[in-house]
Amino acid sequence: MRDGYVVTWQGREYDAAPDGDKVRIYDTTPGDGFQEVKPGRYVRVLDPEEYDEMSYVRTLCTWRGEPFVVLAEADNWLRLEYTGGRAPVARQLGLEEFDYGVYQGWAPAHEVRDRYEHKV
Repeated sequence: MRDGYVVTWQGREYDAAPDGDKVRIYDTTPGDGFQEVKPGRYVRVLDPEEYDEMSYVRTLCTWRGEPFVVLAEADNWLRLEYTGGRAPVARQLGLEEFDYGVYQGWAPAHEVRDRYEHKV
């Protein structure tokens, strides 16, 4: 389950975070130019001309016939955010109003359908 920036560098895709005009890429193993920021977490800062592509990836799905973004996974549950834009439907599904007009909830993973990554 992914939700965030990714960068393609040297033929491989990395989790990434924009940092001004540069980008930080992350890996779980040490590599050339990577610095350990905590055990098992390595970072390297790239200039724009060093990487091939930056995208944003979201994991989308349907639950009970309605569209959602997958935000997190814990055990056999998924944290979902409703993207259908209809408050009565969100309330009928038993979702919490996390923020004004933003509805989220936990769903059993086995009930979630059509899970896929969407890259922008």
